[in-house]
Amino acid sequence: MATIDVTEQSFAQTLESNEIVLVDFWAAWCGPCRMFAPTYGKAAERHPDITFAKVDTEAEQALAAAANITSIPTLMAFKDKTLVFSQPGALNATGLEEVIQAVKNLDLDKLRADAAGQPA
Repeated sequence: MATIDVTEQSFAQTLESNEIVLVDFWAAWCGPCRMFAPTYGKAAERHPDITFAKVDTEAEQALAAAANITSIPTLMAFKDKTLVFSQPGALNATGLEEVIQAVKNLDLDKLRADAAGQPA
């Protein structure tokens, strides 16, 4: 699956409609962003079960501000509409794959139960 461009108007719907969403906050003038883009695109092709979104921080300044983006690229991962990962900086292919597998393997129900002091 290819990456999709997300706007302030489509961001919430994208999270609502997909179990796992990775979001790359980037800008055209950003060298590290341009270096990360092919890695991100290849991961999107390898993981068609995940939604790979991109947010152009220049075009979507309000969305970038709402997400507290202070450095780009920033990668965020959401599982069941919950932010489970956020990190500035370009990842290499191995690092991105590790994030993807960690998000896939994350048991949010167990984490919520642990946080509430309840057995899962």
